[in-house]
Formats: sequence, structure tokens, C-alpha cells
Amino acid sequence: MSSSYQESRNSSCSWTARENKLFERALALYDRETPDRWHNIAKAVGGKSAEEVKRHYAVLIEDVKHIESGRVPFPKYK
Repeated sequence: MSSSYQESRNSSCSWTARENKLFERALALYDRETPDRWHNIAKAVGGKSAEEVKRHYAVLIEDVKHIESGRVPFPKYK
């Protein structure tokens, strides 16, 4: 992984479960075609800047890529 990706990932760890849920809901509400998408998402989350939510989204996309490529092992449930 690149160091910039890792730095972004580490900074995204400061998001609470509540903020992540608000972020997910806002992503569903404000799609790519929405003007000022990141500003709207930041406003919906509260306490985050447009740049922070944009970085958080980039980390989410990278995580999905790693999962889909098989780089993240599935947990072994009992």
C-alpha cells in the first residue's frame, strides 16, 4: 500500500460509528451528479470538512478494491 493511502486510512480511523452511518446515508442521498456533493455530505455528517469526507470516501473505495481482489481474508465464523 502507498504511504499516502496509509496516512489517509489512519486519519479515517477517527470517525465514530455514528459518523460512519451518517456518511453512508449521505452517500446514498448525494450521488456523483449532486452539485457540491462533498460539502453536502460533510454537512450531513457534521464536524467534518468536505475534504475529510472526500478522503474518507477514497479510503472506502480502496478498502472495497482490496476486499474484491482477495487481499483481505474473510473472517472464520463459528
